[in-house]
Amino acid sequence: MSNIRRGLPLAKSRIEKIFPKLTPEQISRIAAHGHLRAIQHGEVLVERGNISIPFFVVISGEIEIVTAATDSTETLVTVYDAGQFTGEVNTLSGRPTLCRWRVTKSGEVIELDRQHMLALVQTDSELGEIMMRAFVLRRLELLAAGIGDVVLIGSIYLADTLRIKEFLVRNGYPYSYIDLERDHDIENMLDSFHITCSELPVLIYRGKIVLRNPSNQKIADCLGFNDTIDQTKVRDLIIIGAGPSGLAAAVYGATEGLDLLVIETGTPGG
Repeated sequence: MSNIRRGLPLAKSRIEKIFPKLTPEQISRIAAHGHLRAIQHGEVLVERGNISIPFFVVISGEIEIVTAATDSTETLVTVYDAGQFTGEVNTLSGRPTLCRWRVTKSGEVIELDRQHMLALVQTDSELGEIMMRAFVLRRLELLAAGIGDVVLIGSIYLADTLRIKEFLVRNGYPYSYIDLERDHDIENMLDSFHITCSELPVLIYRGKIVLRNPSNQKIADCLGFNDTIDQTKVRDLIIIGAGPSGLAAAVYGATEGLDLLVIETGTPGG
């Protein structure tokens, strides 16, 4: 198994930003927003696909983070110990988590639900900066390492392969890629999923769901990009387009207390 903290040649200063150790005073401020709970060896705190996942600060014990493209193989992402906190970008967005969080040493943690974690980020500037930076950098490392729950099988000579890769990258979704032209053992994998070369590119989600040359919309639906959005709710303001102007309008609207929704066909940023 590989580990994005131990397996990649990361500088010490970068590791400290990705996996910071909180001070006792910082931990006490977080504790005011949550509650203390015991964790037991072997306990699964978060399963892949869970949404609105909690936020944990480890007081004692250890929590390992693993992800898997199939149920039979696991990739160790990292291990959190005393003074460190869990989470990455999906903790903020409320999208389904990519990983399984499992206790490897019994101990205690401070637990915050997502709403209290968001309130902490918004009201405590020091902790908010530490957490936001760590969340973003952790996602970047997952992207760089190709560690996720999605496998893309395609060819550089297929335009749809490039389209899907661009869609995943622009949405910041980690995936591993298998090239038909370069991987000579791919036929066994294609046979196991009953895939023919004419159906490529193919997206395999968690080793179970096979999407044959899917549209961007089908990929978004499968990966739960919009699951947290209540499409029946009446909004104060709807902004069409998440380019620079649309995002600026959203920020100004939110600061005025408006309940708004931004709609974008591609990805934020234009």
